[in-house]
Amino acid sequence: MRIEKFAKVMKERDFDGALISPGSNFYYLTGIRIHEAGERPTILAVNPKGDFHILAPSLYENVIEDVPVTFWRDGENPYAKLATIMHDLSLSDGKLLIENTMRADWLIEISRTVRMRPYPLSIVMKELRMRKDDDEIRLMERAAKVVDEVFNEILSWDLVGMTERELALKIELAIRERSDGISFEPIVASGENGANPHHEPGDRKLRKGDMVVLDYGAKWKGYCSDITRTIALGQPDEKLIKIYEVVWEAQENAFQTVREGVKAKEVDRAARDTIARAGYGKYFTHRTGHGLGLDVHEEPYIGPTEETVLENGMTFTIEPGIYVPSLGGVRIEDDVVVLSGRGKRLTKAERELIVL
Repeated sequence: MRIEKFAKVMKERDFDGALISPGSNFYYLTGIRIHEAGERPTILAVNPKGDFHILAPSLYENVIEDVPVTFWRDGENPYAKLATIMHDLSLSDGKLLIENTMRADWLIEISRTVRMRPYPLSIVMKELRMRKDDDEIRLMERAAKVVDEVFNEILSWDLVGMTERELALKIELAIRERSDGISFEPIVASGENGANPHHEPGDRKLRKGDMVVLDYGAKWKGYCSDITRTIALGQPDEKLIKIYEVVWEAQENAFQTVREGVKAKEVDRAARDTIARAGYGKYFTHRTGHGLGLDVHEEPYIGPTEETVLENGMTFTIEPGIYVPSLGGVRIEDDVVVLSGRGKRLTKAERELIVL
């Protein structure tokens, strides 16, 4: 069904076919999950009629079933087999959509085998995947529930004296116990490290007075969640308490702006203006949010120049932050879906400042 819809849009956009390597788009269109193809070419070929065929290494003979597929073994030339598939689907010498993340060596070899004019697959796929159906939203709600539960468990741990790395590993284990795995490597940024939005957890030990940024996500049936909460271990610096209040207000204002028909940049502006009015504008160094689904970062993006008009079924994060060098940082992030014309939080963990 999804391949047929994809083919229809592809035809409307005047493309002659698509070559898709394993990843979220491959899974979205086929329901077949291939975690890592490695160096072995694995390609889904689709034409504008909705006909498709998969080229795959023989390693997947027990994984890919009940669909048109050609397997190849080590020692055989997979690109010659792909050329035959493409000929049968009338994909040679045309405008072809190519998976954005396809390995360069695969694409080079394909280009040597057949003539084509390549275009990024995202041109079409982003239009299909940006709006989630009811089943997809239910899966995302389950992934969001996992990270809420993990946050509540974190609050019961003896955090003082634990290193950032140790806490990140405990968070990952707690996620894996409840879900299909993490959607990205957890971020734990304590004290002055909180001023780095994408801090890599290290050997710094958490101590009294720290503000600690916790950013992590879970996967459920392929769909991602992504949450950030900032907590205090003992009484933090008064400047950080003030920053927390500003970030909380910015996140709330951005969330209240979410409506069907509103441009994504308006949601970003609501957060950005709140932070700027409080005098921290230069310390908000990233966009307000990003789309969420099979990938932890996808369309629609919630940034200052994003013209995307929000529609029902769109899912994204709202995650303003303030990061002050040598002092620390605060970020509050929720997963949001547009339903019945309004925003709904999928993540529901406490957003008020928690002092442990």
